Amino acid sequence: MAIWRQLLGTSCRARQHRLGASIGENVNSRLGLTWSCLQTLQSKRCYGNAYDGESVTLPSQAKVVIGGGGVIGTSIAYHLAKKGWTDVVLLEQGRLGCGTTWHSVGLVTVGKDDPNMMRLLKYSRELYNEFENEEDGGLGFKRVGSLEVAQSKDRMIALQKKFALLNYIGEEAQLLLPKDVKDKCPYIKYTDLQGALWLPNDGVVTATDVVSTFSRKSKQLGVKVFEGVPIQRVLTKDDTVTGVETEFGTINCEYFVNCGGQWARELGKKSSPKVRVPVHSCEHYYIVTQPIPNMDPNLPVIRDPDGNCYFREWNGGLMAGGFEPPHHGGKPVFHSGIPPKFEFQLLPEDWDQFQVLLDGILNRMPLINEAQVRQLVNGPESFTPDQNWIIGESAEVYNYYVAAGMHSRGIQGAGGVGRLIAERMIDGITNFTNLWDCDIQRFVPHHSNRKFLRDRVKETIALYHLKYSSNSQFESGRNLRTSAIHTELKSYGAHFGETNAYERAMWFTPNYNEEIDEFIDENTMAKGTFGKPGWFSAVKLEYQACKERVCLVDMSSFTKIEIKSKGPEALEFLQYMCSNNINQEIGTVIHTAMLNKHGGYENDCSIVPLRDNTTHTFSFFLIAPTSQQTRCMFWLQKHLPKDGSVQVRDVTSMYSGLNLVGPHAQQLLSDVTETSTLKHDFKQMTCQVIDVGYASNIITMRLTHCGEDGFVMYIPSEYALHVYEMLMKAGKDYGIRNAGYLALRHLRIEKLFAYWGTDLHPHTTPLETGREFRVAYNSKDFIGKDALLKQKQHGISKKFVQVQMENFDIDSPIWPSGKEPIYRNGKVVGLTTSSAYGFTLGKFVCLGYIHHSDESGNPVNTTRIQEYIKERGAQYEIDVGGTLYPVTVHTHTPKMAYTASYKPTFIPVPSSV
Repeated sequence: MAIWRQLLGTSCRARQHRLGASIGENVNSRLGLTWSCLQTLQSKRCYGNAYDGESVTLPSQAKVVIGGGGVIGTSIAYHLAKKGWTDVVLLEQGRLGCGTTWHSVGLVTVGKDDPNMMRLLKYSRELYNEFENEEDGGLGFKRVGSLEVAQSKDRMIALQKKFALLNYIGEEAQLLLPKDVKDKCPYIKYTDLQGALWLPNDGVVTATDVVSTFSRKSKQLGVKVFEGVPIQRVLTKDDTVTGVETEFGTINCEYFVNCGGQWARELGKKSSPKVRVPVHSCEHYYIVTQPIPNMDPNLPVIRDPDGNCYFREWNGGLMAGGFEPPHHGGKPVFHSGIPPKFEFQLLPEDWDQFQVLLDGILNRMPLINEAQVRQLVNGPESFTPDQNWIIGESAEVYNYYVAAGMHSRGIQGAGGVGRLIAERMIDGITNFTNLWDCDIQRFVPHHSNRKFLRDRVKETIALYHLKYSSNSQFESGRNLRTSAIHTELKSYGAHFGETNAYERAMWFTPNYNEEIDEFIDENTMAKGTFGKPGWFSAVKLEYQACKERVCLVDMSSFTKIEIKSKGPEALEFLQYMCSNNINQEIGTVIHTAMLNKHGGYENDCSIVPLRDNTTHTFSFFLIAPTSQQTRCMFWLQKHLPKDGSVQVRDVTSMYSGLNLVGPHAQQLLSDVTETSTLKHDFKQMTCQVIDVGYASNIITMRLTHCGEDGFVMYIPSEYALHVYEMLMKAGKDYGIRNAGYLALRHLRIEKLFAYWGTDLHPHTTPLETGREFRVAYNSKDFIGKDALLKQKQHGISKKFVQVQMENFDIDSPIWPSGKEPIYRNGKVVGLTTSSAYGFTLGKFVCLGYIHHSDESGNPVNTTRIQEYIKERGAQYEIDVGGTLYPVTVHTHTPKMAYTASYKPTFIPVPSSV
């Protein structure tokens, strides 16, 4: 009870103090920031500060204008100037760092769950250390180390997996027993822990000093920084940035960067067309204590994700904060807009909301029970629909970049994000590979809906501390995009997952009379697991049906795009955009890549030339992954002929997709259509427009995206329910069943089929992925051709492979899930990208890349990488949560002989065959 008397008394005094204090006194008294910090932030203004009433003269021209002067905006300005683009103007509507940066707690870590993100964060940390060691440094950077503790066995598994990735990127780390935790931090309660992860090179900084350092260095390189200059409009012409309009004048520019933080969504609306930036503010809490006797100034940062809290030393006391757990939820704020002049301000204390965090804080750090609390800080932060940052070029306006939605991790990532944006703008590609999870083009329009965001960020704030699980699903904003047969699938026991807000059946509960290996936990999709999931046996039944009988998979979520022209312009356009030869017969299904100038995958898709009998135009039907809906349209529109001769239209919602998979797909489809489905009449990788039942104009392709025989039907959505019911009724004679995306994943990984965004991305090429047979070098020019020819001549440094685990027990508590380090003769040489159990092979199977490098780990190109991988005596292993498993490596689809689990006697052979 003593702590509550202290807290309540302090909060009353703090509230009175806040009413009468100036901005500077508020900041200083609440957070212990020194006057020198504030003066540094507010000094050395080279060009004007309208915030203080000074006259401002803006330049009429700049190459880049940056909107937002927090740690992200100033870092981007610095990195652009460092790479040679010094004609940069930074506009801050208030004062530098006045938004959410100033109340940041300044934690700097590398410990995330993705190696590419780890490298970005590592760059930030080492950059801060470099600044600190300079003569005019002073970021308050202290390399105190960090401890992430685990209360549960699942959390300890997560730390073991993270430890393996840290080793992969060469970061020093150590797994600790509970008793060893006390040696790193004597104040911590350790008796309820399973262990911890120690990162000795992590540290802390002073956020305001980071901003002032980036700003100062930017100005020294020629960047112009203005404060008190709100942006009124971002000007465009032909959907391309042309300038920025303010009350002090207009700046003509080529590029604009939206670094508006929690204002980024509103700033995105100040252009035509509007740029969608899906961020919403949420309250974020931490307490700061008075100095504690004998407090170690180099106390490590403590993270207790199971307790939803974190700690650091703060001016001789402790700072303790956290993020609300899922069952409690975050507290959205500013739903109707951020108040004007909301700079260097906090929100009212809410001890009831903070209580769930306080419980974890007092458990992990008992000495806070006796500490005097100076302040409960409630500072708003911006959050996104999926807890990942928003980085990259917008899909609506060309040369309009966004870096926002940092989820209270802006200080951690600012250095790397600044470098990433600068490299993307100047070089077209960044050295930080495959950060698709953070790309702004992953979103579709509804993600920016304000009501959706308000409900979703209640969940995403909790993801900061959730266990990693590829099976976890959001609860808010669901059932928004559904296929025409969604209700039917639900009645058959579908368990849905969400991709781009589209509800997709992942697996189906088996019928009560089906024999299965074990009990199926219907809630596993929400709970997640590191071992064998509860749906494993259900997916096995679906897999077997795809192999032995016939399955129906709803694939309506796939991106579908129509490309047309009156003359041959559409063909010429696609020939330039695609690596494969598109000039093929009507009805040919063409698998192709769309590459960037470096030869990397911007898209992996299927294109079909179709005959338009109505308008006699050139028409092409393009199919791409669900996640590519925004990105694919952006890439096509960015390269369209300026004369308007080619029309591109997103028709995703116009067509439902049904995938008929299995050896009896041909007979079943034959029963419901007058079109011959015999292989010599309907060949593999061809397309016909057919009737099914009473429905017409169904674009049907003989392929399944998983290597089995079958058909994908793209059905005008109004006919979809009729076609589905017709197939299910006729399919009873063939043992038809519904199947979900998980069954397709098992099938495609077993056959070494790569998937864009997971296995393929802009930093991988067809030569590296073994897909050179889809490259038409000799017949045409296309984007990326020169880069591929250069690779062909000089060789490659990595190769896409299939990894088969020879002695893996599927009842092991830790399954491979992607991102497992691959070892060759004891040396790390690669990383897995995706994984699944191969029911035909009888082995666990992973896909990934093996790298060829020198003794220092630098990539080395070779024209004999195949020989390197298959070299006699080379022994491979993968690290699964700290255990090394021997594996065999394949660069081609393995030969497989499937043995039916049983021979169905109830499947007749149709008389038409």
